[in-house]
Amino acid sequence: MKKSIYLSMACMAVLQGAEQLEGIDVVEKVNTKIVENVGGEEVKSADLAEALSNKFPSVSLIRRSGIANDIILRGQKRDNINVTIDGAKVCGACVNRMDPPLSHVVTHAIDEVEVREGPFDVEEFGTLSGSVKVTTKKPSKELSGELNLNAGSFGYKKASGTISGGSDKVRVLFAASSEQGEQYEDGDGNDFAEQLSNYTAGTTLGGFNYAPAYKGMDAFDKKMYMGKVFIDVADNQELKLSYTANRSTDVLYPSSKMDAMWDDSDIMNLEYSISDLSRFSKKLDFQIYNAQVDHPMSTKYRALALNTGNYKTHHLTTDMTGIKLKNNVEAFGRDITYGIDTSKRNWDGKYTNTVVATGVVTTLPVKSIDDVDTQNVGLFAKCERTIGKVDLEVGARYDDTSVDTKSTQKDREYNALSANVFATYNANSNTKYFAGVGKSSRVPDARELYNTAMDGKVNGNPDLDQTSNYELDVGVEKYYGNGKVKVKTFYSKLKDYIYYNGSLVNNNFENIDATIYGAELSGTYLASDSVTFDAGLAYKKGEKDTQPTGQTNTNLAEITPLKLNASVTYDYDSQGNVQLSMVAADAWDNIDSDNGEQKLAGYGVLNLKTTREFDNGFVLTAGVDNLFDKTYTTTNTYKDLILMTDGSDTMLINEPGQYMYLNATYRF
Repeated sequence: MKKSIYLSMACMAVLQGAEQLEGIDVVEKVNTKIVENVGGEEVKSADLAEALSNKFPSVSLIRRSGIANDIILRGQKRDNINVTIDGAKVCGACVNRMDPPLSHVVTHAIDEVEVREGPFDVEEFGTLSGSVKVTTKKPSKELSGELNLNAGSFGYKKASGTISGGSDKVRVLFAASSEQGEQYEDGDGNDFAEQLSNYTAGTTLGGFNYAPAYKGMDAFDKKMYMGKVFIDVADNQELKLSYTANRSTDVLYPSSKMDAMWDDSDIMNLEYSISDLSRFSKKLDFQIYNAQVDHPMSTKYRALALNTGNYKTHHLTTDMTGIKLKNNVEAFGRDITYGIDTSKRNWDGKYTNTVVATGVVTTLPVKSIDDVDTQNVGLFAKCERTIGKVDLEVGARYDDTSVDTKSTQKDREYNALSANVFATYNANSNTKYFAGVGKSSRVPDARELYNTAMDGKVNGNPDLDQTSNYELDVGVEKYYGNGKVKVKTFYSKLKDYIYYNGSLVNNNFENIDATIYGAELSGTYLASDSVTFDAGLAYKKGEKDTQPTGQTNTNLAEITPLKLNASVTYDYDSQGNVQLSMVAADAWDNIDSDNGEQKLAGYGVLNLKTTREFDNGFVLTAGVDNLFDKTYTTTNTYKDLILMTDGSDTMLINEPGQYMYLNATYRF
């Protein structure tokens, strides 16, 4: 496997250009990827995390289920990545990350995704390793629409549609989707229930196997509804109203001890923009949003419930409300944006016991998270200016944050100043050199500060300090007549990095100092008018500069190995193409064994698809993912997630085996 990776690295030296997702256009700036046409992407599910990780070498997937998976960006995850949907910051309710922010939007509803790496986004609260900004579809004046039907292996089926129209003053859009999937099988033919029973065989964990009545149940059922109204109040004023509802039920998590009964989110958004208000305001933007998530997870489907006659439920909710006022002005030869934003997140969680025979529910005396409010006020400003051949961006932000809990544990106060400078030197029409230096911070969340297990064990740590990232990014981008090549590197010093210490009995989260550094090489080569090669390669290394209590391993957790994404696309005519793509990774052997990580074998997976457009508005796509039915694992077992463990190794969950799919789209 290592030989193939090194050969791939050699091949990369002759590839130039921009990355491309299947069915997606990717517009790259030197420090940002803007992924366009996401709504037209042909993927096997509505899981945006899986789609991004399959195509971007710097993004890795944390596999938990058939849907609603999480990502790692530049070796960091969870709150270290700032995720917004149409400018609204959406947070999951689950302490075990069954409902990460990206799970509350489906690919069918997306217009574009902006991925910006590093601490260079001052408009958002808590951007540490990078930001992912999702923009959903916009209504059009003309009557238009799209209908999609999708079927695939493992009983997967999806139906989705969008309709939009209006007038010069008012435009309306409605979108909806429904999808279901059975338990996928890995390359060895094992579904979720079989992977779990194989792991628990010979251990005392048999009670967490799926009960006979639920062994063959579907893996998930997900529905989405989105409505938007855009109103031109005046020639220079626009009002945007939107509401999105996500409803997921019976989502199975075989490597965890619980499954999600449902995962519901409601996102409401109001935006008002005024252009050319005065010479002091080129554009004034006001936004208010609210995002609510309701997430109960339980042992209802496990053998334990059948054996004991009752099952436990961990029911969590979160409510995020935010307001932002932002002004843009051109002054002194500069483009200046400044503003204020404030947000309040409430997070609450409780445990209950349900008697199977009677349905009687009893609330347990322990609360996992006791009505915690995290309230932030931030001031930000950024300036863009071109000086000769240099494009310069400068930004700063000040945050004041309070965290209050109804429990007996102490409240916390935090404040931080973030700032960055990013410069691009346009040496000539074909070459750009860029460099940036920045500092950003994020505060601990309620789980890290206060979370309490069902048995009363407190694994949160109310004494945590906020994390600060000091980072340097350097790179070069060069265009050729038939493509482009880009090399970028980063070096990140993390002070008071919030880290989970699995060796402790209580207060498992600690502050340590750490370093993450790495490089990415990407390119495209246009071999002819009909053949295009795309590739990207990412490497990173993470080290602990200070040790968690009682530990000695210096490897930082969740630092995924060398990863390659590559594809060749053949456009056999103006309306059809065939694409062969590969996702490969080296062996994962730099692990944090003190905190439960395991060595994973390298892998290489081939995917094949063909797309054909017709003049009558129909588009057909057929494909096979994991062409040779490989059994492989991409996700490690860092103990910050509560996973099935027998006290030594933790259960790994394999990726899907060979997956065949057919998509049909009609646009009008």
